[in-house]
Amino acid sequence: MKIMLMSMPDAVPIIMHESAFHLPNCGIASLGANIDEGHEVYIADLIRKRRHLQRYLKKTLLKIRPGLVGLSAMTWQYETCVGIIRYVRELLPKTKIVIGGYHATLLYEEIAASSEAGLIDFIVRGEGEEAFRRLVNALDGKDRLEDIPSLSYKDGAQFIHNPTGGLCDLTTLKIPIRDRRRLTSGYHVITSKVEVMETSRGCTRGCSFCSMNHMYGRTFRTFPIERILADIDDIYYRRKTRMIFIADDNFVLDPRRVIRICDAIIARGYRGLKLNIQADSVTIARNEEMLGKMALAGMQTIFLGIESVSGKNLAVARKGDIVEESRKAVALCHKYGIMVIAGLIFGFPDDDEQGIAANYEFLKSLDADIPYCQILTPYPKTLVRSQLLGQGMIVNGDDYKWYNGIWANVRTRHLDAASLQFMVWLHRRRIFGWWEPSGLIKKQKAAWLTVWTHFMRPLMKFLIGRRQDRLGPEESYRRDMEAMGAMNRFGGLTDAEPSEAPPFVVKSRNDAGGPK
Repeated sequence: MKIMLMSMPDAVPIIMHESAFHLPNCGIASLGANIDEGHEVYIADLIRKRRHLQRYLKKTLLKIRPGLVGLSAMTWQYETCVGIIRYVRELLPKTKIVIGGYHATLLYEEIAASSEAGLIDFIVRGEGEEAFRRLVNALDGKDRLEDIPSLSYKDGAQFIHNPTGGLCDLTTLKIPIRDRRRLTSGYHVITSKVEVMETSRGCTRGCSFCSMNHMYGRTFRTFPIERILADIDDIYYRRKTRMIFIADDNFVLDPRRVIRICDAIIARGYRGLKLNIQADSVTIARNEEMLGKMALAGMQTIFLGIESVSGKNLAVARKGDIVEESRKAVALCHKYGIMVIAGLIFGFPDDDEQGIAANYEFLKSLDADIPYCQILTPYPKTLVRSQLLGQGMIVNGDDYKWYNGIWANVRTRHLDAASLQFMVWLHRRRIFGWWEPSGLIKKQKAAWLTVWTHFMRPLMKFLIGRRQDRLGPEESYRRDMEAMGAMNRFGGLTDAEPSEAPPFVVKSRNDAGGPK
């Protein structure tokens, strides 16, 4: 059987411009790698085909003519996913369609009862390697649909949802597809080639805004160190790539394990290896020995979920009082030459304008290298969603294309959604302005820093800054939001015309949502 797996083209420019940061999807690459032999498997990361999506799909699908197409989508990507499914149906009416990923796992019952249910043949729920492998075998006459855990399939026009199965044995999984079966290329962070891998799955933390437990439960499972090294070898030697993003939800949950991994990497003697991870502030702050090993192993950047300086907000997030440990974590990372991407969330129930400004001031005081600022998003099936629904604070309950962290789908006790959106935009611009390199970055004295400080930033201030001053904050805000709103529209595959910003944020040219 010919099988084609695709990830979605939608991008979120929270850290940098949407064209500067394109990572391969590790999920579909792992699914494809673990199909039994005897099938032709192709994967495509559509993030690399944003500009010519429909043309690429037509050319590729008609050339391969797969018997099964699989699509993986996050909640905010699902509308695009449905548009692509409709297009596949037009081109190849007999091709079977299977969807998976977070949105399909969280809302499979709602999808089965939706208007697009007739377009979909199968839903793989949760961790997909085993269910998808067996689905392919069933379509080849070597298994039975009704016997496959975590699979939803059609009986006539109705979906049957098989019981949920157990989690995969990570020791049995093959490394993800990165060879010629991957049809797309050019993955990068700015000018550096990049690949993605895993060393673990799951997280035992209980953050209220996270839906991870619906995918893996409150578990933490690890790949064997031998498999981790084989994955790095594949990326480093075969793909000739030095930068690796480790997609673990929290790489440092077991500090002793991290040290063992780092010792193994150091012993391997990779030159120029650059690792990027996600971690929690508390573990980083309390394990300096681990951090030292991480630096020696090539850890370049750590994303820290700091979330807020407000004790009330941290309580809602179920993070605990981590403010001082966040300060210590950033300082320790800088001590060992590791850059920090600091994640903050705005839009908790008690946030007002002063609180938003205070959170930005806190972030600036940390001297973190890169800010990663989102607005609280009530993702389906999360604890925070049920809490906000009970308090009447969700203003957009089901138009999920706006659920990407950029948009104010909630209000607070002090700000409506439009004002919240405007204040988050306004105070970031006022407090951060044009990006100022951190102390760590200045110490590194990279050549690009001189170009930014003495050429690019002054030029942008002159060209863009003058235009913003001429337009004023509200008109500049409106234009920024409309550009954001149109970013993930893909012609005939989704909306006929590019969407502007959502009506609950920017209503019209004369109402930019700012203070009156």
